[in-house]
Amino acid sequence: MSLQENRVSARFITVEGGEGVGKTTNMGLIQSILESRGLEVCITREPGGTALGEMLRTSLLNPELEPPVAMAELLMIFAARAQHISTVIEPALAAGQWVLCDRFTDATYAYQGFGRGIDLPAIATLEQLVQGKRRPDVTVLLDLDPLVGLERAQKRAELDRFELEEAAFFNRVREGYLSRAKAEPARWIVVDAAKSLEEVSSTLNAQLTRWLDHG
Repeated sequence: MSLQENRVSARFITVEGGEGVGKTTNMGLIQSILESRGLEVCITREPGGTALGEMLRTSLLNPELEPPVAMAELLMIFAARAQHISTVIEPALAAGQWVLCDRFTDATYAYQGFGRGIDLPAIATLEQLVQGKRRPDVTVLLDLDPLVGLERAQKRAELDRFELEEAAFFNRVREGYLSRAKAEPARWIVVDAAKSLEEVSSTLNAQLTRWLDHG
């Protein structure tokens, strides 16, 4: 693929899911699939991806710091996103790099909207203000029972502020993700993350390859 073709076809892929669903492992798989096609890939995450974003991420996740109220949390996330889009995502896409991002605005709808109970229209207003027309071209949702995911997360590392929430919070988050996937099925690849790593990888590989070839 020529550089000119690569620039024209650069896409924005996001990976979503609750705690312990295996995003890191499957981000690696997606990266390898894209790179096997000769594509240059920019790997990033939210909140984060920039110096400012990582600072805000620390403030959001550290359970020992003063917890922001729900609206402050929402605004911090969109502040990080504004910086991320302007300094990382848009420049990468313009340079012909495919952007692979660990969580994006769907997570905000799921966590702050469904989880925290913030009005979805308020989130939509910020989404339009900060992002303009920028939306993911495809979103991979790794779907898993929140209790199973939290068990996995507890084995992985010390829990962050979000991971310390009650089970009901994560059930609402999952409902939010599935609701958004149902409302816009053409953009979503939903994978059952309760299956074995081999089965999840195989399913994701097949569905992403189909999207790459025909999407």
